[in-house]
This record gives sequence, C-alpha cells and structure tokens, in this order.
Amino acid sequence: MTSIIIDKRYRGPPNSGNGGYVCGRLARHIPGGAEVTLRAPPPLDKQLDVVATDDGLWELRDGATVVATGRPASLELARLEKASFDEACAAELLTPVKPHEHPLPTCFVCGPARAQGDGLRIFAGPLVRQSRNASAVLAATWTPDPTLTADDGFVAPEFLWSALDCPTGQLRPDADPVGSDVGTDRDTAAPGRTLRHHCLGGRPRRPQTRCRGRGLW
Repeated sequence: MTSIIIDKRYRGPPNSGNGGYVCGRLARHIPGGAEVTLRAPPPLDKQLDVVATDDGLWELRDGATVVATGRPASLELARLEKASFDEACAAELLTPVKPHEHPLPTCFVCGPARAQGDGLRIFAGPLVRQSRNASAVLAATWTPDPTLTADDGFVAPEFLWSALDCPTGQLRPDADPVGSDVGTDRDTAAPGRTLRHHCLGGRPRRPQTRCRGRGLW
C-alpha cells in the first residue's frame, strides 16, 4: 500500500491541506487525466493511504475516513481565454480578495502572508478586457520557485493543480473561502512546465466544482 504525507507547508486552511495540492498528489497515481473529489479536510503531517479500489477508483484514506476519491477522466475546453503577461499583471491589481481581508492568509496558493518562495502567492483578478455575454475571466502571473521541481527538472504536477485551484474560486458569487476546500478538481495530465514566468487564467467555478475552463501558459 502506498502512503503520502501532506506537509504543513502545503496547507490551505490552517489545519488542513490545500485542495488543489492534495488532489494533485492523489492524481499522480491515476494514469492520464483525472477527476479528484475531496470528501473531508485533508489532515497535515499524517500518513494517508492511497488505495486502488475494485471498481477502478482511487481513494486517499485517513484510517477509516475517505479524504478524497479519484477516477480517470478527460477534460475538453471548447474555448480557452488567454492573456498576455502584462494583462495578467494588470488583473492582479484588481484582485477581489484584498490582503487585509483575506480569510486564509497562510494558504499555500493564495495566502498573502506566505513569503516569496514559500507559498505560490497567486492573486488572480479580472481581466480589463472581457468578452460580452460571458462570465468574467480572471488571470494572474506565477513564477515557480526552484523547490517545486520534480526529478525531471519540470514543475511537479501537484503544483500545477495547486496553481489552478484557488484562482478559479475567487470570483464565484457564492464562494465560501473557508469551506471551499471540499469539492471536485478535474484536470488532464499536462506536459511538464519549466521554471519561468507563467500566466494563469480561468472562469469562475460552479459550486462544488474546482474548475470551469482554466489554463496555464
């Protein structure tokens, strides 16, 4: 049986793992694209078991508690909005979650209290350029820290899942920042990313769904 430990560095709320990061850790065990659903807040600094079930699913378990479930899945985007690096920088200035109002200031992905290189510090905001009759598009910049690389020299996939998680929830009208770490994350396996500047973009997610059209380029 394989097990993983969620280090406290990768927390979302103070006492549990960031949802995108935890989903990405479980997705590493699922061939190809994956859909992962958090069932309970992932505990920190504790051994969690990865179990392949007879019905083709994967579970992340804390003893008898199922923390997350995963299955193979594919995701096709009919149209993905893109932004230039300068446009993403401008969008960050419009982030709806201001540092002094942030409900989870130590979140690994979007926490403003995390130091550069420790957290991802992704602060997404709406693009100034918006399409008519469409939901808002938000964007941010991200420069991966060298500590996020896998053995192949590319950014480890769980950090791509992390980077694409929090930003897609910040413009959802009914977003619950404290409770948003239980839901569904669905992504396909992406090619490795080198350590350079990247732009992130996406549309607000539906309740209990961590993605509704998002990308990294």
